[in-house]
Amino acid sequence: MTSNIPDPIRFDSWIGETARAIRDFDWSKTPLGGIDTWPQMLRAVVQAMLRSALPMAVLWGEEGTLLYNDAYAKFSGVRHPGILGLPIERAWPEASEFNRNVVDSGLRGESLSYRDIGFVLSRSGKPAQVWLDLHYSPLTGDDGLPAGVLAIVVETTGRVLLEHDRALAEAAVSEANERLHLAINSGAVLGVFVWDIPKNRVKGDERFARTFSVPFEQIAEGWPLEAVLDIMHPGDREHVQALIERTVRDGVPYRAEYRIRTPGDGWMWILATGRCDYDGHGRPARFPGVIVDIHDRRIAEESLKELTRSLEDKISEAVAARIAVEAQLRQSLKMEALGAMTGGVAHDFNNTLQAISGNLQLLQYLPPTDPRVPERVQAAMEAVQRGAKLASQLLSFARRQPQSPVVINPRRLLDEMRELLQHAVGASVVIGTHLPDHPWNFCVDRNQLENALLNLAINARDAIRGDGSFTLACTNEVLDEAACEGRDLRPGEYVRLSVRDDGSGMAADVLERAFEPFFTTKAEGHGTGLGLSMVFGFVKQSGGHIDMSSAEGAGTTVDLFFPRSYDAETVVTANGALTPQTGGATVLVVDDDAAVLSSTVAILEAMRYIVLKAANGDAAMSVLQSGVGVDLIVTDVVMPGKVKCEDLAQWASAQARPVPVIYVSGYTRDVISRDGALRPNVTLLGKPYRAEALAKEIAAALEGAANTR
Repeated sequence: MTSNIPDPIRFDSWIGETARAIRDFDWSKTPLGGIDTWPQMLRAVVQAMLRSALPMAVLWGEEGTLLYNDAYAKFSGVRHPGILGLPIERAWPEASEFNRNVVDSGLRGESLSYRDIGFVLSRSGKPAQVWLDLHYSPLTGDDGLPAGVLAIVVETTGRVLLEHDRALAEAAVSEANERLHLAINSGAVLGVFVWDIPKNRVKGDERFARTFSVPFEQIAEGWPLEAVLDIMHPGDREHVQALIERTVRDGVPYRAEYRIRTPGDGWMWILATGRCDYDGHGRPARFPGVIVDIHDRRIAEESLKELTRSLEDKISEAVAARIAVEAQLRQSLKMEALGAMTGGVAHDFNNTLQAISGNLQLLQYLPPTDPRVPERVQAAMEAVQRGAKLASQLLSFARRQPQSPVVINPRRLLDEMRELLQHAVGASVVIGTHLPDHPWNFCVDRNQLENALLNLAINARDAIRGDGSFTLACTNEVLDEAACEGRDLRPGEYVRLSVRDDGSGMAADVLERAFEPFFTTKAEGHGTGLGLSMVFGFVKQSGGHIDMSSAEGAGTTVDLFFPRSYDAETVVTANGALTPQTGGATVLVVDDDAAVLSSTVAILEAMRYIVLKAANGDAAMSVLQSGVGVDLIVTDVVMPGKVKCEDLAQWASAQARPVPVIYVSGYTRDVISRDGALRPNVTLLGKPYRAEALAKEIAAALEGAANTR
């Protein structure tokens, strides 16, 4: 069996200037201790941080011991590498109070986020005003508790300054517009003009002459319109001429903004407004108008456009950087959760293996007649069962546990489970039940449902801690689209099983993590943290949905939703006493694990069966096709080779006298199940199993085969 626990992180694989600085730093003088003793979670986070192109830092422990990557080192300037390994308050003394709050909040499991927060930091030996986007997320240690803070720094100084300049530009435009409005209203214009259309002569006052840099005597006598147009900017001339023609032709008001040449060979923006007057015959006669200085406003508008384009580019860059940071953070949190899960699995399985190993080692030193031998054997078997239960809970959480669904009547279910649940919660807890007159049926695996309700009952008992009440309720629910919003359900008819207790309840942060694997608030050795995860996986695998609500001092409610079944309740008939059959039958045992194959053969031979063995499906098929008579096949599910377990089953069912088949497996990988439910006519014996269970399944299979012949 291979392990899924990732290999330890190698420090010599860390690449980069800052990575080398971290690797070569003497950490034994800091609260973190020698680098080889660091928690696995810290090393994983540091490795992910070092690969990031964005400034990131880790503040570990109550002191907030500082580690960071190359981008953060560049951001730190001359402080690097002197601040490496320092408490964060010493590394950035000008922000010590701020950073103290960051560390304290992270160790309470809280996240913080700041946008465009201003600091005065030392840059090149001089104080400088900078603005930052800061994001802080709590980091958990190997024990699942908050142990540090991940800091992501995005400097926004450039964008903030651009926004400031843009605000100034907008204010300048507003001020220029206000001045223009006042100038027009107060008559403070650059000049007035009249164009005599029949004579094509433009006349103006002294201000007009100064604006167009023309002697007043010349403009007083009259100037051709073409001469006025020549002073305009070539890029504006065609547009202005079209506006003039439109006013003359259609009589609409004239309004044109354009540039004219100044004495210094520069260009000045002006606004010209006017109208066209007609004679008694409707012919264009006069074109009076005024000109106003709008140069400051137009320059401000152009600056604003340029700033806006630059700001849009900066915003796009910031958004892309934020998306990259969020993706890295999600990956970091995913690896953090995986680390916590693998650590919990390793802890519980190692405890189980130690119990088995300790008892087996003790048996080596005890003579067979020692009265302690049966006790030690029983202890080892109980440890095996604990390991099997842990594996079953993991499969339920992962939604990989094979199911045998049956149609269940809620009233019969609660009636039959009441005594068991009363034993689970204790005599001091009052159990109540509430059901409708005609509760709907639903279809799930009965054993797994009972285990789920039993888990919830045990949690309720621990929360009540003495006298209290535990209530099981069933309701028929018709959920529409609005009711299904936020739930992994489709509109339709559902049976809701509600489990309520009046215990101590849960705080919001505990409720948020309640379904996480290996998360538990119970004392060490009093819970694996897989109970609610198993319930969650079972409900989801059954096509249902689970909701949980709780508050401190107000108890907890868990709602399980299962699709309604219109089929009749599955009636379970009591089997008569089964006499184990031993001897006289030939059994073919197929398993690719040599140790499992050897032990299974030894058990069956001790039961006086005739046993044939095969190390894989190919070898088993060769035995079957050789003509040797076989009464029953016991085969592993997942095996190498071309011939699979289903091929053996097909051969067995195709015989004139069908040969019964028993599958044994610790993890089926859906080879013998569809949508998590066992296929019809399949007998599955889960590993690890007791010899008594194997004998019972073989006897039942042989007896069933004899009755059908």
